[in-house]
Amino acid sequence: MSKFSDFNFSNHKALIRVDFNVPLDKQTFAVTDDTRMKAALPTIQKILNDGGGVILMSHLGRPKEGPEEKYSLKHILSHLKELLGGKEIKFADDCIGESAIQLAASLQAGEVLLLENLRFYKQEEKGDEAFAEKLSKLGDVYVNDAFGTAHRAHASTAIIAKFFPADKKMFGLLMEGEVSSAEKVMHNSEKPFVAIIGGAKVSDKILIIENLLERATDIIIGGGMSYTFMKAKGGHIGKSLCEDERIQTALEILDKADAKAVNIHLPSDSLIADNFSNDANTSAAPSNAITDGWMGLDIGPMACEQFTNVIKQSKTILWNGPMGVFEMSKFQHGTKAIAVAVAEATQNGAFSLVGGGDSVAAVNQFGFADKVSYVSTGGGAMLEYFEGKELPGIAALK
Repeated sequence: MSKFSDFNFSNHKALIRVDFNVPLDKQTFAVTDDTRMKAALPTIQKILNDGGGVILMSHLGRPKEGPEEKYSLKHILSHLKELLGGKEIKFADDCIGESAIQLAASLQAGEVLLLENLRFYKQEEKGDEAFAEKLSKLGDVYVNDAFGTAHRAHASTAIIAKFFPADKKMFGLLMEGEVSSAEKVMHNSEKPFVAIIGGAKVSDKILIIENLLERATDIIIGGGMSYTFMKAKGGHIGKSLCEDERIQTALEILDKADAKAVNIHLPSDSLIADNFSNDANTSAAPSNAITDGWMGLDIGPMACEQFTNVIKQSKTILWNGPMGVFEMSKFQHGTKAIAVAVAEATQNGAFSLVGGGDSVAAVNQFGFADKVSYVSTGGGAMLEYFEGKELPGIAALK
């Protein structure tokens, strides 16, 4: 059992760092995607069911100079109330001021208090110790359930933990799921271990690929970044996306993979277009022989089959990044084919983890989120974890 599940929160005030940094409608300030809010519900419910009080703290957006109306967490109150089955939510119009202190002090068992945006104070992002200490005084148990901010050494995610004794600080259920899934892939993976890496730029994924060369048996590279590798190998890529300054890096990655007997799979063919548009003329072409003036915007039918065969043999799968411009209906087939293959492999016993904003958006869009083993809520944090970096929010509680 987990430390969190074992803990009885009865008569405790749990100060929970959640990630309620959710998108809001610019006019009405209504929540337009509540995925992150829903992800925190099991943790909140367990504490309430135990007879504990819940104090929620989060950031929202990137306020520049102190409080800004559009970044106030009061905008999410009605939606949070709805998600908690109509439960009244108390709101402090500050996170460390008098209203927060008084409302936290008078909080009863089974009640919920939401604090105003942490980032209305510059001290939050600076990891200010005095600010963290003020926050810590609001509750007697600290729960970090914000994996999406675990890579930041902020006051509420890393520094605050030092003000709680070892038995009164812990991960919430979401954080536990994220950490155990990530560790399973990186440190306890069953072989064959296939990493599917997509997206636009090699520069964004160099560290993750280099770290995976130590662990994966196969690395599938798709998306815009694959054309830098194609060009590095002497291919003709038309006007496809290419980071010329990363060609040497691509060659070094291919050499390292050879030396470590890791199979790198590049798309054998591409769906090419004469324009970056859903109305463009399209055709299929070998990925290393793309006509001048045309660009690859998705993996082609042969590459779909090629990648599917690799994925179906796997026991562990990590997927980070789409295979093409899946936001346009004409160029979403490749990403969808990968989603289908990952779902099938999972059904046949593989452990699959999807992490990173675009691949998560893709599995949600195509309806495969419940057909993979785990979908990570933390884009940047998950990426840094797979790059081999220590995440301050995790280290603080380990």
